Amino acid sequence: METTLEDEEHHRHQPNRLGEMAYSNMKERLIRGAFSPGDKLTIRAVSEMLDVSTTPARDAINRLVIDGALIYSGPKTVIVPHLRLSDLEEITQMRLALEGLAAALSVKASGEATIEELELLQAKIDVALDEKRYFDALWHNKEFHFAIYRLSGMSYLLQTIETLWLRVGASFNGLYPEFSETRHGARNHRAAIEALVEKDAAAARAAIENDIRDGFRQMKKITADRDQRNLSRR
Repeated sequence: METTLEDEEHHRHQPNRLGEMAYSNMKERLIRGAFSPGDKLTIRAVSEMLDVSTTPARDAINRLVIDGALIYSGPKTVIVPHLRLSDLEEITQMRLALEGLAAALSVKASGEATIEELELLQAKIDVALDEKRYFDALWHNKEFHFAIYRLSGMSYLLQTIETLWLRVGASFNGLYPEFSETRHGARNHRAAIEALVEKDAAAARAAIENDIRDGFRQMKKITADRDQRNLSRR
């Protein structure tokens, strides 16, 4: 059977497409808190997880190492890094500015469909917390926030926020079980929904900023305790 130029082009770009898909998949998992700080991942494990060969799995890992979301701990093993307290503080300051802006801008474009989507997502988060399914709660939490931020209509702003979440996503695991008990996040989310209903940009910004600050306080405590333990071992 004769090979056409179209076939050759397809085979030449197939590995690139698989690598891009693997990268996007792993990136999304890290953003949503599917992995915790300290988790170790091998190329083979990522390959099996994503149902791809080792080549696109390796490509995805290498790109995420460049992004700072993973670090190599061996020739074929990476680790999800722990954030230093100084890094967490810097990321939080950026998140407050950028996510607060996105929330304020989102008010103009919000409508009934958005409110219904956010109510549904919050209901899923509540059920997940009730059942102590914290991974599911984090998964829907990302959907909730970005459903708001997308309304800003600013693609570069959205990309920058996503980059910050890539660095801090694993640390979100430290919010639980405390956030499940206090429901700080649920209250902030409902305040954000109310602000969108009222078309109140200042209230929308405040709700998101409060959500970030509440999360920061919990993550800061865990990070500070870990940094102190590391110092005591030296």
